[in-house]
Amino acid sequence: QVQLVESGGGLVQAGGSLRLSCTASGRTFTNYGMAWFRQAPGKEREFVAANSRSTGNTYYTDSVKGRFTISGDNAKNTVYLQMNSLKPEDTAVYYCAASSRISATSYTSEIRYDVWGQGTQVTVSA
Repeated sequence: QVQLVESGGGLVQAGGSLRLSCTASGRTFTNYGMAWFRQAPGKEREFVAANSRSTGNTYYTDSVKGRFTISGDNAKNTVYLQMNSLKPEDTAVYYCAASSRISATSYTSEIRYDVWGQGTQVTVSA
């Protein structure tokens, strides 16, 4: 069984930076994309960023473009999310997700991903 272990969340002031990490552990698997989603209190979980293993393409939701950067190490099945210029509205639980199967579903869709981390809290104070 594959597990995703996240780290790097915490409390930061507005304008600050955090770097989230997510590593797959357990049985060896090939990821066909890794991504970050987030869920703020009282809201639905939303897509943040994704990284295609095959093409190296990256995808971002509009609200984080220019501030967040997703990167990955395929050999280590690890994905990072560098978050700069953080805003209070970025406060949420951030979830790492991975796809262990080939899929034509959009990288921005939760449906694509079949392995999920437990989430890490990011809190941005004003």
